[in-house]
Amino acid sequence: MAFTNTPGASDDYAERVARHVPGLRDLHRMIGLLMAELTPDDGRLLVLGAGGGLELKALAETRPGWRLDGVDPSADMLRQAIATLGDLAPRAALHQGYIDDAPEGPFDGATCLLTLHFLAAPERLRTVREISRRLKPGAPFIAVHHSFPPERRDAWLARNAAFVTAAGVPAEQAQNGMRAMRDKLPVLAPQADEAILREAGFTDIERFYAALTFQGWLCRKT
Repeated sequence: MAFTNTPGASDDYAERVARHVPGLRDLHRMIGLLMAELTPDDGRLLVLGAGGGLELKALAETRPGWRLDGVDPSADMLRQAIATLGDLAPRAALHQGYIDDAPEGPFDGATCLLTLHFLAAPERLRTVREISRRLKPGAPFIAVHHSFPPERRDAWLARNAAFVTAAGVPAEQAQNGMRAMRDKLPVLAPQADEAILREAGFTDIERFYAALTFQGWLCRKT
């Protein structure tokens, strides 16, 4: 399996993301449990933003019959996903690119973790619509990303910086990260994120995770 190099990946991704996302291990356990409620034991799942392989591994360990398709733009991160999966790697087909490079499916479920906050609202809506189009009717979709009220942006980002500092990130680095998020991430309020899910064709929208600047939703294709 060959991938084209993409800058920006890091060998310490798993350790780094665990310092930034509260309860990351439990979050991965939760997505497996929620998927298992609504997905057949031999289901096929789409994982958008799969680089690093953390959620791929969590899902593969949840049900031995699940087949996984992981999509990520970074070749380095996809190689890291193979290493993270280890003996589970044959269960996952990996694709370099974005949602348009994902297989057509139809899939029995999909996840998109820590990814959609990089997309401005129009592209976010288009991406979620493309995920929906690849799902079977009634199939679950789980999304987790930064989501907080814009009018409270500075307060929430300060809390985020305090959290990662307490997790061992140098204070100056944490503050720089906060400023980068403020200036570059097109974060939406939770109500706006839920509106995008509805407009993209999802129903039964439930928020199952909230941790400082992060929110997570479970929904189903109409």
